[in-house]
Amino acid sequence: QVCQGRVTTRVRPVAGPTITISAIEAAAPDQDSLKAAGKLLSPAKWPERHMSADGTLIWGACQGSGANPYRLAVDLSDLGAKCSCPSRKFPCKHALALMLQFQATPDGFTEAPVADWITEWLGRRRKTDTAPKSTEGKSLAAAMVAEEEKPLDPEAEAKREAQRLKRAAATNETVTAGLDEMEGWIADQLRTGLAETLADLTSRCRRIASRLVDAKAQALASRIDTLPGRILSLPERDRGAALAAELGKLVILSRAWAGGDCPPEIRREVASGETRDALLADPDAPRQAGTWEVLATRDEARRDGLIARATWLLSLGGGPQSFALLLDYFPASTGKQGSAFAPGDQFDAELVFYPAAVPLRAQIVERRAVTEPLPWPEFAGDPLAAYARQIAAAPWLTELPLLLPGGEMAPAGDMVWWSGTASLPLSADSVGPVLAGARLGGAVVLWNAFRGELLAANTDLGRYHAAG
Repeated sequence: QVCQGRVTTRVRPVAGPTITISAIEAAAPDQDSLKAAGKLLSPAKWPERHMSADGTLIWGACQGSGANPYRLAVDLSDLGAKCSCPSRKFPCKHALALMLQFQATPDGFTEAPVADWITEWLGRRRKTDTAPKSTEGKSLAAAMVAEEEKPLDPEAEAKREAQRLKRAAATNETVTAGLDEMEGWIADQLRTGLAETLADLTSRCRRIASRLVDAKAQALASRIDTLPGRILSLPERDRGAALAAELGKLVILSRAWAGGDCPPEIRREVASGETRDALLADPDAPRQAGTWEVLATRDEARRDGLIARATWLLSLGGGPQSFALLLDYFPASTGKQGSAFAPGDQFDAELVFYPAAVPLRAQIVERRAVTEPLPWPEFAGDPLAAYARQIAAAPWLTELPLLLPGGEMAPAGDMVWWSGTASLPLSADSVGPVLAGARLGGAVVLWNAFRGELLAANTDLGRYHAAG
């Protein structure tokens, strides 16, 4: 698929259904929802706010605690709403916040074509009764009144802090015991032989992953749980070496763990990471503002019932980080979730990166539309040189994005080879037939030391983005 840049124009809204504060108060499920909506009115939380040409629909994207903003729409004729957030309240706080912003500043919304997912939603929904509803017990004015902060009780605070430290120490001991058990498991795999392990890889990984969940090493458990999929997707000739390399990475992480004294990056890989709010408040977290292009979005089902969504971005100039990874999770039970990003989209944004030896995972601080699409950065030289430097700094990483210079794609057996300043094997599943034998101006792949997965390529016809 070839994606073109988009130009949006700010316009004054045309005549459409009016929306009043009293109508929003009546639509709110309760006073708490109104109060929560009042905390979401900052423009920085809204990378997108749009309206239909006839003024009957508004929609947007609200940045929550995850990497991907929630997508939501409101039908102004009856204030019916849809949001991708997991809230069971209708309308949710995000929809109420969008209504409040439109009521206050409709000029802040840009006119745009109605997205397909909104059209599908409108086709499925039934109009609700538009008769006036009671606003008893629900007041926007009361919701916007800031609560007085209670004075801190030094004795109570000290007690809470002592309890927190005690819980943290107990958690560290539990994780450490789990890592010791994992190292014993790895030793067993090496002693019996990797060929035998490969023959029963899924069940063996599942058992040790379950033990790590019990040991509160959730991040490492998820990594081991997905290990069979990564290994068994490789050609049979590479599986033994790839498994040995992955087991070595697990040992490195285990040895780098030192309870409460380990770097945040190791704790993130083993147990759990920082919250979005903690990351934004971290003065040492790297930040980078500039124009970014969406390369690809990948969804992966996890055994804990969550879908992990990875969105890869390429920097088009503005700082030292060439790539960024937005990682988000949502329950599989909620069904397929639309993404706030489409491959090929470009936007201006400030990103904050989780501190790491190789900064890659990030959160969006603020996002804005661009009016002119930018070209990819030019690159020449050995594409594996950057990979070698990064993997030396963080040897536990499983894959890293590479920017390849101009070259050609050539099918060869169960692989497709990219040939340019070097020759690298790529997964045939990630390379569409349109690229077979094509001359490329550049490409981006995820490289795992054995083969690459194509994310996007620059062709004479425009950008090509591999299917998600």
